[in-house]
Amino acid sequence: MQKMYSETSRMEPVIKNMVPKEETIKFLLDYSKALSVIDYNKMKFEALLN
Repeated sequence: MQKMYSETSRMEPVIKNMVPKEETIKFLLDYSKALSVIDYNKMKFEALLN
């Protein structure tokens, strides 16, 4: 049991290789710019402004 927990995490090499594509970042930025959230009487309305 001690041997199992003393080893380094298996996720370290995986995390280093996880880089988002440029198109994914562009999509998220464009979406966040177009999204409008309106609060009205304790309700939230989301509108996508294209």
